[in-house]
Amino acid sequence: MKYSQWIGIIVLVILVVSGFLPWTYHPDLNKTFTGFFSENDVYGKPGKVFIYLASVASLCFIIPRVWAKRLNFFVCGVIVAYAFRNFIIFSGCYRGICPEKKLGLWLMIVSAVISLVMAVIPDIKVGKKTA
Repeated sequence: MKYSQWIGIIVLVILVVSGFLPWTYHPDLNKTFTGFFSENDVYGKPGKVFIYLASVASLCFIIPRVWAKRLNFFVCGVIVAYAFRNFIIFSGCYRGICPEKKLGLWLMIVSAVISLVMAVIPDIKVGKKTA
């Protein structure tokens, strides 16, 4: 695909931005959790991990080498796995209380999946071997 590299970079920027948006609202605590805030850091700070992984994946999108595309496929796979893990942890019910899912959580999961799709279809020129 012609624009898969640019779409991948834009989606990774959206992934990082989603870490600053509200992910869940917990009515028992009357607090909104984001990718950088949870009560007493119970869920950690997945936004920091997403910033690191998105920067590595963005570099791999830019570098026009086969090894970079393979590494990018692996890194985007890790991003998707970590996104699903965070989706399950942040939106899971506890003690009969289910948090309300907010826009940032949905944006995080969708942008992670799209980044993997863009990593699968890289725009790379394959040259012919000469004998």
